[in-house]
Amino acid sequence: MRLETSLGDIEIELYPEQAPKTVDNFLRYVSEGFYDGLVFHRVIPGFVIQAGGMTGDFKTRATNAPIINESDNGLSNERGTLSMARTREPDSATSQFFINLQHNDRLDSKPGQPGYAVFARVTEGMDVVDRIAQVETTTRPPFRDVPVVPVVIEKATRVEPTQGQ
Repeated sequence: MRLETSLGDIEIELYPEQAPKTVDNFLRYVSEGFYDGLVFHRVIPGFVIQAGGMTGDFKTRATNAPIINESDNGLSNERGTLSMARTREPDSATSQFFINLQHNDRLDSKPGQPGYAVFARVTEGMDVVDRIAQVETTTRPPFRDVPVVPVVIEKATRVEPTQGQ
């Protein structure tokens, strides 16, 4: 997977064995071109950068139905992993995802407490992720932590891994 952003490319490895429904959901949005033109609308240094829900003018796109939470898959919200964003309702994730900027084990599932489902990790482009994390942010009510200058996902594409990966 590749996210071509206005600040550079981010290469992603998906985890279909551990998070099959989440990966299928993500790939469906990619194949539909859903992420193209969306922005990283939430940037919290030392925590996460989040995308997949807003255009540059903060309009939302219609999403597919929410998916079941797969946070109990044995993967942890470590630096460089991607997880699905959701509401307080565990089975509410649709298109939004975030990239962890540090080890956020408080986002992992615990017995009797669903977490945030890790479904991929950044394999190349953490420098781009870190650049996004350093952009100036502001408040655009009701949203906080919004980049002043939009960071755009220009294109999300499925790419085959090169031999040896």
